[in-house]
Amino acid sequence: MSDTRAATMDAPQAEMNGTVFGVIVAISFCHLLNDMMQSLLPAIYPNLKTDLGLSFGQIGLVTLAYQITASILQPLIGLYADKRPTPLALPGGTLFSLAGLAILSIAHSYGMVLAGAALLGIGSSVFHPESSRVARMAAGQRHGLSQSLFQVGGNAGQALGPLAAALVVVRWGQSSLAFFALLALLSGAVLWNVAAWYRHHGLARLHAGRRASAAELLPKGHAARGILILLALIFSKYVYLASLTSYFTFYLIHRFQVSVQSAQLYLFAFLAAVAVGTIAGGPLGDRFGRKYVIWFSILGALPFTLLLPYVSLFWTGVLVLPIGLILASAFPAIVVFAQELVPGKVGMISGLFFGFSFGMGGLGAAALGWLADTTSIETVYQICAFLPAIGLLTALLPNIEREGDPAPR
Repeated sequence: MSDTRAATMDAPQAEMNGTVFGVIVAISFCHLLNDMMQSLLPAIYPNLKTDLGLSFGQIGLVTLAYQITASILQPLIGLYADKRPTPLALPGGTLFSLAGLAILSIAHSYGMVLAGAALLGIGSSVFHPESSRVARMAAGQRHGLSQSLFQVGGNAGQALGPLAAALVVVRWGQSSLAFFALLALLSGAVLWNVAAWYRHHGLARLHAGRRASAAELLPKGHAARGILILLALIFSKYVYLASLTSYFTFYLIHRFQVSVQSAQLYLFAFLAAVAVGTIAGGPLGDRFGRKYVIWFSILGALPFTLLLPYVSLFWTGVLVLPIGLILASAFPAIVVFAQELVPGKVGMISGLFFGFSFGMGGLGAAALGWLADTTSIETVYQICAFLPAIGLLTALLPNIEREGDPAPR
């Protein structure tokens, strides 16, 4: 009788600790739709450059308008959500993305392009911190896996954006962006149901999952130092990624004289590799420790980035695959590591790291656009090749997985 009673008492706790894959898949699917809509912006840069006569510097400022908007708002929205959770913000945020793509579909001036890009940034600023909170709510004890599955939806969406641009936008023109704006309505419908789970079950799981963290045992200031180091690693990762997502098509067209559609397919292959790397990063961090994954995922790309500016078209296509694969494995491990350094502030940390990654991508795109205008597009990749060396800072991260409970395996 006592065994039966104990089993009954343990059942709610087991339910709280279980991984809710249905919610994770739903939020990952919406991440796919969100980031596919967002990635249509850099995917149509060649069209905008030709139609509006933009310089590389102006293109960089478009990316800056999108990513800085998200960078500033995301940590603020995350901090607000920690104090006052707002489940309906998830479906509500899709309206900004819809409006941004609708404006871009009819934009015939540089100012309208900047306005559309800023609205896309606002849509992302609402979606990412809250959806990352949902991923942690549904994770149970498998935080790395949950973060990876959530992230891979975004990476898949980023990869599909250039493919959609190559197949649809290049053929039918800028006005076809209005069709993709309708995907925001589908995302909003799914997120409405996710918000209902968030309100009725997710918040209770998040509160029940709070426990003493290894980070609480660290000497004063070590958690802050760890966050700064992780942000430096995000800087190296996202500035390098900005060189590829914003200018890789121009690099291929200028250096190897490929067509716009062919260049978009190379970009699609790179972003597909990013998606595969994201899937691997979180589960590997759960099993072997996040610090080891962070070591490999930043510094491990260095040999390939150093070779990239000096090889043929064939080897360029080959080398961007391990670069995308290795660099992408870092982000899920970095986000979960940071969440464990600052327990109880999931929204703020998620917003900070998503926002900082967006901001560094925007600033990097603007700076690299200026560099390409001043020197050459080839020089951009020769200089960026050394950015993964910043991964050496990983040695200074605190060893929280040794001082606290081991990650679930």
